[in-house]
Amino acid sequence: MVILGIDPGLATLGWGVIADNQHRQTLIGYGCIITPPEQLFPQRLLAIQTEFRDLLLKYTPDEIAFEELFFAKNVTTALTVGAARGVCVALAAGHTGSVYEYTPPQVKQALTGYGRADKKQIQEMVRLLLSMENIPKPDDAADALAVALTHAAMGAARGQFKMK
Repeated sequence: MVILGIDPGLATLGWGVIADNQHRQTLIGYGCIITPPEQLFPQRLLAIQTEFRDLLLKYTPDEIAFEELFFAKNVTTALTVGAARGVCVALAAGHTGSVYEYTPPQVKQALTGYGRADKKQIQEMVRLLLSMENIPKPDDAADALAVALTHAAMGAARGQFKMK
């Protein structure tokens, strides 16, 4: 099974693709969709739509997992990132009926066994689990791979994380 993990963002949207074969995960690819701040908001969303559609066509994921948004303070950022996430969720739903979401603490718990692990611990676990020489960069791509690995780790319990 091919899993696409997404760390939503407007300026930088991380993505990571892994194969999950009988509880063994292998890296397929990772990267970021980047939109410049000087670009108009509708054009940034269009760029994300175009590049995300290209990812779906290139990797043809069976299941897609998103990190849930969490913003405590900045409402404006939450709205713009939410719009970017919405573009991707709509495209994902058109590609497969298997679209899931995980909170940051769920990702941390799944990868390290501790729901409040720091970013470096998560990145190191991604590196180890995917037998990578170095921690994947940028951070958004590493986060997306962490979401994909979390989804793979859920096994039969995946259904409870399906987007409603």
